Amino acid sequence: MTLPTPLATALLGHPPGTRLLLLNCDDFGLNEDVNLAVVEAVEHGVAASCSLMTGCPGSAHALRLLRERPGLPFGIHLTLVCDTEAPGHRWGPLAPAAAVPSLLDPAGRLFPATPDGRARLLARARTADVEREFRAQIEAATGPGLDPTHLDFHCLADAGRPDLLDLALALGAEYGLAVRIWLSPALERLRARGLPVVDHPFLDSFAVPLDGKPAHYARLLAALPPGLTEWAVHPGLGTPATRPGDGGWRVRRSDLAFLLAPRTRELLAEHGITVTDYRPLRAHWPGPVAHDTGPSVSGSFKTPAPGPPTVEP
Repeated sequence: MTLPTPLATALLGHPPGTRLLLLNCDDFGLNEDVNLAVVEAVEHGVAASCSLMTGCPGSAHALRLLRERPGLPFGIHLTLVCDTEAPGHRWGPLAPAAAVPSLLDPAGRLFPATPDGRARLLARARTADVEREFRAQIEAATGPGLDPTHLDFHCLADAGRPDLLDLALALGAEYGLAVRIWLSPALERLRARGLPVVDHPFLDSFAVPLDGKPAHYARLLAALPPGLTEWAVHPGLGTPATRPGDGGWRVRRSDLAFLLAPRTRELLAEHGITVTDYRPLRAHWPGPVAHDTGPSVSGSFKTPAPGPPTVEP
């Protein structure tokens, strides 16, 4: 395996051979069940940070938890799709629907988070509409008592389209936030700019088999290479009240068990793995930068013409 040169760990000031694991809980704000599990995983487990979905039914509860815990690192989980059809569990855009028409299906709702739904969204989404929605979501998670560290994406790898990724990079520079990147060629482009990005393949816990999950995670930790690796985990309590709106509750409940297990902490120590959050990365990313009051983003990242979609599997 050919490693990037230099490794992100070197850019972040770690000695050669450091195994650095960015362990982030996605989907904070989905519902109160997930919110409580995420806080438990960060405060009493091995997770280091979380990513907030500001438009979801549990977002107000999540924001309250964050304001009560100013030391809990969090980013903003930019969200353009909806995972559920269950009444009372759906969500829509934070921006007024009339301001983001290209993000909505013929019924005026966010597209579903299925491969087909994401492909339809990316085929029609206008960059200006995405910017309005991304700004609304970022602004909802900033202000007194809130200090986000990064931007990442819900169900759309690297924002799903090159122009949307460049939009997110520009917004990150504007607001002084790091951005989660895990696909080529963006990784190579940002490494060339001297920015710390992951050195190894990104892990989404929804891709980890439920059967034998603890042993699977243990093997991954034992094999973790030197450099920076990121895992996006999805803890949840899996209570009956939230299951109708969350088809992934089994993944979430098993992730929470892994993050809280004493054996997990032992494995990290045995393999010399350091767990981190996005704060050290944010310190190396550009921004915030001066900008005007117009509708377009500014900063060191420029937004090109739309490119082809990249739909996460």
